Amino acid sequence: MIEYAALKFNVASIPMSESPKKVIVGMSGGVDSSVSAWLLQQQGYQVEGLFMKNWEEDDGEEYCTAAADLADAQAVCDKLGIELHTVNFAAEYWDNVFELFLEEYKAGRTPNPDILCNKEIKFKAFLEFAAEDLGADYIATGHYVRRADVNGKSRLLRGLDGNKDQSYFLYTLGHEQIAQSLFPVGELEKPQVRKIAEDLGLVTAKKKDSTGICFIGERKFRDFLGRYLPAQPGKIITVDGDEIGEHQGLMYHTLGQRKGLGIGGTKDGSEDPWYVVDKDVENNVLIVAQGHEHPRLMSVGLIAQQLHWVDREPFTGTLRCTVKTRYRQTDIPCTINALDDDRIEVYSGEVCLCLLQRRSLPGRRHYRAATAADGLIIQYTTSFKSPQSGLKDEVYFI
Repeated sequence: MIEYAALKFNVASIPMSESPKKVIVGMSGGVDSSVSAWLLQQQGYQVEGLFMKNWEEDDGEEYCTAAADLADAQAVCDKLGIELHTVNFAAEYWDNVFELFLEEYKAGRTPNPDILCNKEIKFKAFLEFAAEDLGADYIATGHYVRRADVNGKSRLLRGLDGNKDQSYFLYTLGHEQIAQSLFPVGELEKPQVRKIAEDLGLVTAKKKDSTGICFIGERKFRDFLGRYLPAQPGKIITVDGDEIGEHQGLMYHTLGQRKGLGIGGTKDGSEDPWYVVDKDVENNVLIVAQGHEHPRLMSVGLIAQQLHWVDREPFTGTLRCTVKTRYRQTDIPCTINALDDDRIEVYSGEVCLCLLQRRSLPGRRHYRAATAADGLIIQYTTSFKSPQSGLKDEVYFI
C-alpha cells in the first residue's frame, strides 16, 4: 500500500478551484508519465491521457515502438480509469523538428533534437491541442523538472533527482508554457517512481527508459542519417596539414570523437589515438589531432549566441554561475560577460570547460546550471595560454 502522505511533490502549489482542473498527461507508454497521471489523480485533478504519434517514415517494429508504447499507455489508462486520446503530429514534427535537424548536420553542427522536439511538439503542438481541442487547464509530462511561480512568473527548476534531471532539454520553454505545465515526478527520484508503479501494478513499472532520437527511436544512426543526407567522402588531415585518411561524410563525425575515424596508425612512432578537432565544411575536410592532451582539444571559454533566459531579462554586465555543455556533465563554475544583445562570452578558470569532457560542440546547447535553466547555442570555443594568465592565445572557429 502506498503511503501518499509521505510523497513530496509540488503539484499542490497550484490553487485548486471548487471544480477540479482538467489536466491532459502526455502518455508515452513509459513509467514516468504513468506515475505522473496517478499523482495528479491523488491531487484531485480531472486527468486524461494523450498519446502522440510523431513519426511515420519507417515506423515498423524494428525501430519504432509506437504500437507497443500505445498499448502500454492504454493499459495504464485503463488501470487508472482515465480516458486516453491519440493525436498525430507527424507533419509538425517533420516541418519543425526533423528538417532543422538535417539542416544542422548539413552545416557541420551537432544538433540536439530532444530540445527542439520539446519546444515545438511537446510544449507547443501538444499544449495547443490539449487546451483548444480537449479543454485542458494544464498539460503534464513525466519530465524530471520542477516549476516555481515567483512574482507572477513561472520558473523551470531542476528535478530533485540529479541523475535524471531533464531541465537541460527544456531551457527553451517560456513562462507561458511553464505556467500551463505540471511536472509531478520532478520532486521524486527514479527508484521512487518505479516503486509507485510496481505497487500500483502498472505494466510500465519495469519498462526500460526510452533512448535514441525523440519519437524516432533507437537505430543505426549512420545508416539512418544517410537515407536523408547523401554521404560526401572527403579528406582527413592533421592539424599540421598532413593527409592521413578519408572520411565518409562530415555529418557522421562530432568534435572530440575518437572512435569510428578509421585511422589507427602513428605519427612519428606515437600510438596515441586521433581525435576530431575541427570540420572544414566548405572544403569537406575533417581535421584531427593526436593525443588526449592535444591543445586543440582544450578550451576554457566559448562565445555563444541565441540566448534564452527563462526567468530574467537579458543582462548587460557580468554573472557568476555554473555551466554544463552536455547532458550529465558535471557543473563547472564560470563567469559570463555580455558582448551584445544576443552574444555572451563564457569563461571558466578550468581547462576542462569544454574538454577534458570532450570539447563543446557548436550547435550544442549551453546551460546555466543554477536554480533555473537558461540556455544558448555555442558559436565557437576559445583557447587560452593558461587559466592563470587570462591571455587569449587564439580562437578556433568551428
